Amino acid sequence: MPKFSYVIKDNAGKAYKNVVESSSQAALVDMLQKQGYFIVSIKELSGVGTQRQLSKKKKKRFTHRKIKINDVLSFSRQLATMLEAGVSMIRTLDVILLQVQSEQLHKILSAAKKDVETGETLSGALAKYPKTFNQFWVSLVEVGETSGSIPEVLNKLAFYLEQQAKFRSTIISGIIYPAILFVVAIGAIMFFALFVGPRFEAIFVSMQVELPLITRVLLDTFKVIKTNIVFIMLGTVGIIIGIRQYLKTYQGRTLFERFMYRLPTFGEVYKLIVIERFTSQMSILIDAGVPILHALDISERLVDNNTCALVVNSIKEGVRKGEHLVDPMERSGFFTPMTVQMVMVGEETGELSKMLEHISKFYQEQVEVFMKRFSTIIEPFMLVFMGAAIGTIVVAMFMPMFNIAQLA
Repeated sequence: MPKFSYVIKDNAGKAYKNVVESSSQAALVDMLQKQGYFIVSIKELSGVGTQRQLSKKKKKRFTHRKIKINDVLSFSRQLATMLEAGVSMIRTLDVILLQVQSEQLHKILSAAKKDVETGETLSGALAKYPKTFNQFWVSLVEVGETSGSIPEVLNKLAFYLEQQAKFRSTIISGIIYPAILFVVAIGAIMFFALFVGPRFEAIFVSMQVELPLITRVLLDTFKVIKTNIVFIMLGTVGIIIGIRQYLKTYQGRTLFERFMYRLPTFGEVYKLIVIERFTSQMSILIDAGVPILHALDISERLVDNNTCALVVNSIKEGVRKGEHLVDPMERSGFFTPMTVQMVMVGEETGELSKMLEHISKFYQEQVEVFMKRFSTIIEPFMLVFMGAAIGTIVVAMFMPMFNIAQLA
């Protein structure tokens, strides 16, 4: 059995070295990961390599094919930790490749490693995959390479990704439960329309019972749904696909944003989410040393909001003409008064990145509080909706049965 020499770190950052026997390098990696250790390096000492065995097991190691945000987050954390420990870039990428759980990310990093081996910078290698590593990523890595502080920059990037993942999870959690209740209510109505309603109708027809108005209306509605169920489903799917395709266009996305901004309460929260995204991106870019015009250019492309992108473009043009950042922000009317005032203080004190970070955190907390309250408030309304819908159906179905019992 081959021997391996390894260097690992625990959660506290303490390093350990050891020499052990293992059936393969992959098996040793799995064992150390399960024990909660971070692998710095592994080297085979037995002389005869097990590269073929390792390559055979690579496909089995992947737990998923697509790239998730946790995959990118782990990559940035591991890269920062190992480079900070003095491990070379090539060796760092080798070790990370052993621990990647995404098949697509493994392919990308393998190709990036080959580019780095030929003398290309890491930022240049990652720039070839904009869907995974966008301009935000590439610019930060490039700044870190230029200034020699790539571990610090990557740690900031990892922190940003963690915050954004947590923020996104809070928003999704606030929406998903009401959505589930709504789907369950629609499913119950469809079940009554397709299966329960027709059976009751057959009973009523056989008994020649005079039906109340609510029962007649409900049975007619069920009949229409059952007769046209295929067209209803195809039409619903077609409408959803059409709306999604329209929203992918610039005009459709802009129209949707205008609609969202005009909604009472929800429009304000939607704008806070957009402002939070812009300020958090600008904060980390400026803190990493990216020039403000370049930072605005990156944020304009990554803010994922057409309305805000136009505003950022006008701010960028104002800054290019020599204005302070706060002047075109105030003229736009898009940003909240608190955002404008905080940016003004940041520019006056030279702590712009910190002020932008404070703005981002403040609006994150506000949105999180709103989503928690929204979930708490909407739950009883959805339960009332479900109860009213199903209760109406039950009453309409059983009213004729009561009449039959009275006649009997």
